[in-house]
Amino acid sequence: MSSHAATATIDHHHDPSTSTGIPNKKLLMWAFLASDCMFFGALISTHLIYRLHPPADGLSPKEVFAPALTSFSTFILLMSSLMMALAVNAIQKGNVKSCRWSLLTTVFFGLIFLGCQVFEFTEFVEVKKMTISNSILGTTFFTLTGTHGCHVAIGVIWLSLMYVRSFKPAQSIVKPSWFTSNVLHAVVLLATLVLLVKVTLGFVWGILEEGFSGGTLADVVKGEWLFIALAIAGLFLLRRFARPAGPVDFDERHAIDVESMGLYWHFVDIVWIVIFTAVYLLEYL
Repeated sequence: MSSHAATATIDHHHDPSTSTGIPNKKLLMWAFLASDCMFFGALISTHLIYRLHPPADGLSPKEVFAPALTSFSTFILLMSSLMMALAVNAIQKGNVKSCRWSLLTTVFFGLIFLGCQVFEFTEFVEVKKMTISNSILGTTFFTLTGTHGCHVAIGVIWLSLMYVRSFKPAQSIVKPSWFTSNVLHAVVLLATLVLLVKVTLGFVWGILEEGFSGGTLADVVKGEWLFIALAIAGLFLLRRFARPAGPVDFDERHAIDVESMGLYWHFVDIVWIVIFTAVYLLEYL
């Protein structure tokens, strides 16, 4: 009886297991994350070494960094980890609909984080005059945080593709146009989410600027009307793509795929907590 229970535990992931009892996909992901730990460890260590021994005429971190915006983006990224965990839990229970919504929310939060990072980088370059080549602080900072941003962008694309994958029809009703349709679905999904992030961040910055200058909310909406219209059109197309067309080839058998993706996303979030502490909060501790 105990043997049967052990077998059921392994078969829950529907993935061949190694001699360690860990599914192959999960083992591969852990191996990749271990190598990525060393990679980020080298980048963080390099930044800290130069922070401890800065050049005499170098930029002061306190004059460049503003932890308020980064604290907000950090909170958003942590919330995305919560949604990723909910997605894994949902697919393990066979709840595909809940898994889809959690994946979409995770992608949206990830894009908000990237939007905040783009805004921050722009301010550092144009206002604070810190670039990747004019100071050692800029070199180590942009290399470290830019590499992390690339990891978040890869995760966003991966999550989006998994969301689209969840609509694959069962083998008995797969149509020849399924691949083309899903490519379009993925493109529309990413474009719509980027537009939504642009509108969201545009509203935030616009309201703050108009508030200081005595403007109105109508002025903010007027400046964003094109992006709002495109986002609404994208949401309409996504609704058409998401219409149920019978049984899908996506259930608890694919939990290991979502779980592996979750490991990657949680790792990226943990790395950012270390970066946030070492880069932004170090001068204030």
